[in-house]
Amino acid sequence: DRHTVELEFRGGVNDPYFVGARIEIVDDKDRAHRATVRSLDANAKPFKRVIVHATGGTSGIAAGDIGRWALPKPRIAGRGAKRLLHTHACDDLAAVAAALCAFDAVAGKDGLGHVCILFTLAEEVGFIGTIAAARGGDLPRDARLVCLENSRSFAESPIGAGPILRVGDRLTVFSPVLTNRLGMIYTEHQKSEPAFRFQRKLMSGGACEASAFAEYGYQSTCLCLPLGNYHNMSDIDGVAAGARPAKVGSEFISVADFHGLVDMLLVTARLLDSASVPPFRERLEGLLAAHRDLLSGPNNLGEPVAPDALARRRFP
Repeated sequence: DRHTVELEFRGGVNDPYFVGARIEIVDDKDRAHRATVRSLDANAKPFKRVIVHATGGTSGIAAGDIGRWALPKPRIAGRGAKRLLHTHACDDLAAVAAALCAFDAVAGKDGLGHVCILFTLAEEVGFIGTIAAARGGDLPRDARLVCLENSRSFAESPIGAGPILRVGDRLTVFSPVLTNRLGMIYTEHQKSEPAFRFQRKLMSGGACEASAFAEYGYQSTCLCLPLGNYHNMSDIDGVAAGARPAKVGSEFISVADFHGLVDMLLVTARLLDSASVPPFRERLEGLLAAHRDLLSGPNNLGEPVAPDALARRRFP
């Protein structure tokens, strides 16, 4: 009507953050209409619904317009490793920006013509675009998918300590061959480039497209940025414990972590198939060849054994 608008919320934000929160609805002429959330229907299907009061009336607002939290203007604050970007949404826009920066750097370079970017839709409501892409038959079956994310930072995955090779999420662990390969590449690269920093973490605070791609038979893993105010929720743990009022806030990431993510993508493009970093299996075989004598004994374990024979072997 003239003063209220009903909207559905497509994403993951805890219920206490809604009522009383200020939002803005952007119309098709890019005008922002300020409003305040009056009520929440958390059980509405398929998405939560809110009723908001439009401060200046609803003239100009139409079905299909997009609402967002009313937050301060984006800013960069701090110095060095503590230099942070605060903005409306880093998740997943910072990853999109990093992918485009890396793609600009590799476009047209010899030997890197296989590198491409896949953009998918509706990630926050269950990576719907990812599922459709995995089922659609357009992706080569031998594609190696390095999914990009922003994931909630925890004490063991601090902001500013480097971008993260994510080995899994709250649903699954990612494709081990690809994940392990990237871990070895980054570790080797770090030896010649000490300024290159990365973390290797599970990041169980959410779910990632890599889980969906892996389930459909693709080699997939994830690189991510540790994120503050995950999904615009300030002090999630304090609110859950009843120690803080629920307030929405700007998401934030480390500027250094962002540049590190671009570097990780460039290293991935250049070295994923490089012979300078031997495959893990080759390293294991080298260890066995170098120390086979340690296995000599009455069970003759130093000799190659067929898998079926190994299964039947009796050990003391």
